[in-house]
Amino acid sequence: MEDFKMEQYLNRANMLIEALPYIQRLFGKTIVIKYGGAAMLNEDLTQKILEDVTLLKFVGMNPILVHGGGPDINNMLKALKIEPKFIDGLRVTDDATMEVVQMVLTGKINKEIVAKLNGMGASAIGLCGIDGNILKAVKAPPKNGIDLGNVGKITSINTTLLQTLAHDQYIPVIAPVGTGDHGESYNINADTVAGEIATALQAEKLIFLTDTDGIRTNENDPESLLYVASKTDILNMIEDGKITGGMLPKVNGCLTALEHGVKRAHILNGTIPHPIILEIFTDSGIGTMVTG
Repeated sequence: MEDFKMEQYLNRANMLIEALPYIQRLFGKTIVIKYGGAAMLNEDLTQKILEDVTLLKFVGMNPILVHGGGPDINNMLKALKIEPKFIDGLRVTDDATMEVVQMVLTGKINKEIVAKLNGMGASAIGLCGIDGNILKAVKAPPKNGIDLGNVGKITSINTTLLQTLAHDQYIPVIAPVGTGDHGESYNINADTVAGEIATALQAEKLIFLTDTDGIRTNENDPESLLYVASKTDILNMIEDGKITGGMLPKVNGCLTALEHGVKRAHILNGTIPHPIILEIFTDSGIGTMVTG
């Protein structure tokens, strides 16, 4: 029994030693994390993801969390008998839908995440793009000839505010609602927001948490997961129709960020316990790392 206990202790010590060079390399660096999908509906998974984020802060990194909320928005829309509509992974947002989006994202989900982080001893602060003009936007152009409604295209990001908070004691938690020049609100895809913020801040890492293992060459075959995917790989897969729907904004966000100075981009399965820790603090990692 004593030998067994000692082996357990050594395994734990080895895990910490394995993490040490990654902690050293990322100390003081900005890491932008997009959190959404089915993992948000599971309390246990949510707890583990937010524990990961809290740990990053306490070991000297500067995490910024951008969250979605699609399932909750869809549930509220259905309760109000409003049919959700999407084009290439982007939500068509008429006036009634915009009210629901803003209410659910900023009034419910954002504050729930902040409360959980603060309950873990972090100092999280909940914001949406309207606060301090974090996300200035204009109306996005039609997609495939269809008007997307109150969907925004980001024109500028208040990096000063985000850097001030993230480099202090706070974990900024951002709801993806932007503002126009005349105070109008815009729904902005959370994947796009995460990519744009990572680019504007020249983040060390951009991490997308999704409902699948990462990028697969065959979306129905878990064994076809790509642990590393280049820009050429992704563009070819888009052209061949192997990357579609909600994965499109994620891979486009990765490519845009990498082209503009972000060091690494990752697409991870957020339904695995502690996905962030497993990806950035272990030699093997999980999910797909996207390279320029």
